[in-house]
Amino acid sequence: MTGRGDGKAGAAGGPARHVPVLLGEVREALALKPGGVYLDGTFGAGGYARAILDSHPDTRLVAVDRDPDAIRAGGAMVETYGGRLDLVPGRFGDLDGIVEARGLLGALDGVVLDIGVSSMQIDEAARGFSFRFEGPLDMRMEQAGRSAADIVNRAPEAELADIFYHYGEERRARAVARAVIEQRRRAPILTTRELADLVASLVRAEPNGPHPATRVFQALRIAVNDELGELVRALSAAERALRPGGRLVVVTFHSLEDRIVKQFLAGRTGRVARGSRHLPSADAMQAPSFTAVMRGPVLPSDAETAANPRARSAKLRAGERTGAPPQSDMTALEALAALPRTAEPRGGRR
Repeated sequence: MTGRGDGKAGAAGGPARHVPVLLGEVREALALKPGGVYLDGTFGAGGYARAILDSHPDTRLVAVDRDPDAIRAGGAMVETYGGRLDLVPGRFGDLDGIVEARGLLGALDGVVLDIGVSSMQIDEAARGFSFRFEGPLDMRMEQAGRSAADIVNRAPEAELADIFYHYGEERRARAVARAVIEQRRRAPILTTRELADLVASLVRAEPNGPHPATRVFQALRIAVNDELGELVRALSAAERALRPGGRLVVVTFHSLEDRIVKQFLAGRTGRVARGSRHLPSADAMQAPSFTAVMRGPVLPSDAETAANPRARSAKLRAGERTGAPPQSDMTALEALAALPRTAEPRGGRR
């Protein structure tokens, strides 16, 4: 869960509700320069976007967001920065097509991605992302398509268990899935409170730990919005969009997201041995398309996590584009190859 406000003014020009995570570290990793052209794939409330545009008076930015609310709220910021900010409705997985339409493919000086749901979405009860508020079980970033309620009330038990286990790392995934099936036979599960209470009746709350429904809600959100698939597509798209010397900077908040970014950069910098089960062996034979910017991830400081608890699970990874041609796409299946199978009951039966 991220906060993408800028601490001074939100996208609509008023007070921001949250502070962007690892802001200083993101600016440093992007190596912002005069006249640079950048892309923010997760505009949110404009926190990273404002920092990039304020770095130099001639910096240009293409900002992308799939949430119609973010696009509408960002209108005031577009006016503030004149022609330097191009705010585009869309998915960051399509960022190469977005910049190609603007004549910028292979010309970007930096791409930043802040993966996950924004604080504004979490804090709006009507969006249905959070168990903290009573609201419809929705979770759709684009406010269109299949909702969390659709998955909960229509998906087979095995699919639900896989979603809860893989995307939420919920150890009691099978028990929760069975309980959902039993509950929906009596009546549909339509609100966040209904689902949260059901999960809390099965998953033990740990002292000073998160709410028992945290992992299940996270899993549904990832499934509804195809967040891991979008991340995989965005990494390959950024590879095509960046110029030599351009920087890719990604902030993640979930172990699966971080694993994908780590594997991508390891493969593209030549740190994955030939024949790796995570990346095709053909890719391992190509010239590295990125060089490492840092060793390992950058984590938030103790002071930042104390001031903004939502930052506690954040990790930043970055790479610098070389002059080598882009490598073949890393598919979602390849990226997630290391995921464990859904836990099976004793006796080996599903």
